[in-house]
Amino acid sequence: MNLEEYKGVFIYAQQVDNELSGISFELLGKAKDLAADLNTNVTAVLIGSDVKNLCDALAEYGADRVIVVDDPELKVYRTEPYTHALASVINEFKPEIMLVGATAIGRDLGPRVSARVATGLTADCTKLEIGDFPLNPGPNQKHNQLLMTRPAFGGNTIATIACPDNRPQMATVRPGVMQRITPVKGAKAEIVEFNPGFTPNKNYVEILDVVKSVTDTVDIMDAKILVSGGRGVGSPENFKILEDLAKAIGGEVSCSRAVVDNGWMPKDLQVGQTGKTVRPQIYFAIGISGAIQHVAGMEESDVIIAINKDETAPIFEVADYGLVGDLNKIVPKLTEAIKEYKANKNAQ
Repeated sequence: MNLEEYKGVFIYAQQVDNELSGISFELLGKAKDLAADLNTNVTAVLIGSDVKNLCDALAEYGADRVIVVDDPELKVYRTEPYTHALASVINEFKPEIMLVGATAIGRDLGPRVSARVATGLTADCTKLEIGDFPLNPGPNQKHNQLLMTRPAFGGNTIATIACPDNRPQMATVRPGVMQRITPVKGAKAEIVEFNPGFTPNKNYVEILDVVKSVTDTVDIMDAKILVSGGRGVGSPENFKILEDLAKAIGGEVSCSRAVVDNGWMPKDLQVGQTGKTVRPQIYFAIGISGAIQHVAGMEESDVIIAINKDETAPIFEVADYGLVGDLNKIVPKLTEAIKEYKANKNAQ
């Protein structure tokens, strides 16, 4: 493999029902940073049927070029045709870096594509940067490598991985970790249409029906205010205290991994390395000790307010405001104070 042939930072621009997923814009934001370090360009790979109308949005969020694979066989996501499409793009255009969102689709697509193009894949990354590998200087050290960081061993440690001998360097990236850039209205990108041809075979599944699930669970990644509880809340019944606070302040309830492991709250509400990464304006950490696995999922919040009876809890090291005491006394008083303030404000 001639590594010099591989240039540029590519991202897979996921779309569902002709609507771009948020992870596409997050990947573009990180791709711009990586491309700047490598003095190269950013390319978005858009796969689907009748999706050319999405190119302008990708350009506004940082794509210098959009490669469009448009075919009726790609109307609904199916593993085989989408794998063939993305692998063909990689073989034809030879990217140095290929980023895919660690969504349900991306986690199915990424490993299959990496196997087909004979390269490695680092899954569920939380940090990406350009650097030297190995980290210690020596005769075998290579420069300008993609260093891919991800949680390992159930989130108990952090691993930084490189792929120095194969291209592209591939990673799936956890949603909510990377920040999208401010869109540049009216920005345009070079549009390249590419179709490798699609011949259905035994690996092409037939989709008989698409049933969209309906759930009352909110996406905590979109919440501006989160009231998050940990093991220190004590019981699932005590989460009613947190729910009252969230309702009073206009926020949503989330939790730590320990709460999910105990069966108190659903997995969709978990914050942390093995849960979701969130960036709310205000994050309440109530009864949460502050283990590194949890902090990694919420440390980018604008304001962090910690409530814990243990004054030595690590959560206070990252909190902007901390209250030491019994949450069963503090949280209800805080809720009442907020309700009283809002009532007085409305009365004026």
